[in-house]
Amino acid sequence: MTDKPTPRERNIALNRKARHEYHILETLECGVVLVGTEVKSLRQGKANLTDAYAVVQHNEVWLYNLHISPFDKGNRFNHDPLRPRKLLLHRMEIRRLIGKTQEKGLTLIPMRLYFSNGKVKVELALGKGKKLYDKRESEAARDAQREVEKAMRYALKE
Repeated sequence: MTDKPTPRERNIALNRKARHEYHILETLECGVVLVGTEVKSLRQGKANLTDAYAVVQHNEVWLYNLHISPFDKGNRFNHDPLRPRKLLLHRMEIRRLIGKTQEKGLTLIPMRLYFSNGKVKVELALGKGKKLYDKRESEAARDAQREVEKAMRYALKE
């Protein structure tokens, strides 16, 4: 799945660092259990996915370190910014994730947080950590692609 939203979707936060740190094998969409002040804060775009990760515990998937800033006009019922949040997935999807994360040593990384038809969704990815040489290799490939595009633009101008 791409980072570009469809017409019925609106991105809240992206985890750009994840594509640099992990090989992304597959992605899936899941819902999030939130309280009212969290949704209001997300509508203002105040979320940070940088250090977030997901864990399967007791046949449930939990999202940790997702920082949603407290709502500006919230009162004593405001939420804790870093509280664990439950992700909503079908039982079969959770069982499949349990198998993949335990067997192959894969991790669950939230790639983006977005609104889809008024509901907050998370794009969760199964990823395998990159080694340092993999990061250098992907950076070199990206630089080479950039040089090719630059040369093509220059050739088209002449």
